[in-house]
Amino acid sequence: MKLLVTGGAGFIGANFILYWMGKHPDDAVVNLDALTYAGNLGNLASIELDTRYQFIKGDICNPAIVEQAMAGCDVVVHFAAESHVDRSIMDPSAFVRTNVLGTQVLLDVAKKLGVKRFHHISTDEVFGSLELGSTAKFNEESAYNPHSPYSASKAGSDHVVRAYHDTYGLPITITNCSNNYGPYQFPEKLFGLAITNILESKKVPVYTPGNQVRDWLFVEDHCSAIEAVLLKGRVGETYCVGGLTQDISNMEVVKMILKLMGAGEDTIELVKDRQGHDVRYAIDWTKIHTELGWSPSVTLEEGLKKTIAWYTEHKDWWTNVKAGTYQEYYAKQYKQR
Repeated sequence: MKLLVTGGAGFIGANFILYWMGKHPDDAVVNLDALTYAGNLGNLASIELDTRYQFIKGDICNPAIVEQAMAGCDVVVHFAAESHVDRSIMDPSAFVRTNVLGTQVLLDVAKKLGVKRFHHISTDEVFGSLELGSTAKFNEESAYNPHSPYSASKAGSDHVVRAYHDTYGLPITITNCSNNYGPYQFPEKLFGLAITNILESKKVPVYTPGNQVRDWLFVEDHCSAIEAVLLKGRVGETYCVGGLTQDISNMEVVKMILKLMGAGEDTIELVKDRQGHDVRYAIDWTKIHTELGWSPSVTLEEGLKKTIAWYTEHKDWWTNVKAGTYQEYYAKQYKQR
């Protein structure tokens, strides 16, 4: 089988390529990535000479490049997206262009070439926010209620993907996942930011008041969920993918990281909350477990230990990532608030 992975130089995409090629030695992978700020071919240095792997630099909004990359592929796994909520608040246009229009270009080419499966990676943020203290969880029947430009653009892409199935019969599947963490995550997200700042003896910014709750999913568990959907999932279906955690606030997570790294709580710096900040996410992954036999295997503490160890052992990777334009973003996002 030959797969086209869009956004394969990013955090989850790169982890998926490494996972898939390790588990499926007879398959080939084409990686289409525009190499925007979060794309890093260093994530895939271990396979760059593998004859089963091909990288194509290109924008998913460019039909010619998309058709070149997709030619001969059986399956498309679509990760490519602008994905950081804070950046979407700064500049929504890039999110609409890539996440909605780019997805539509991919779908058009997939329809033209007759791919056997188009799998779309999405987020639980399309469902909005749950009440703090409630036991409610998102599932496949949850109504869409996005609040940020990022989640609105992902909601739009979900609807377009379903429309191509309903209208044209394109064989699609969708997964809506909770917050991922793990190796190769760009250090603008909470875990990578906290860990690398601690390693640099810097403060760790936490949005006031720190009580926001997320459902944390270790990236390798996410990869195994996508694998289950590709191999056993029903065409036209959506599957929600979540982690093992019970409700835990962002402040509690940061304190766990500090404790595991031997740092004091005086490292925490409360900063002004983001606009329209969702307060709680939680995923009910009963459907994918019941139908496909998948369940997450990595606890939050186990995942944190693995993630801390990775960042500690790969200082060259993240110091390079945090140089240059990242510093401009960081100053604008945290120091000037």
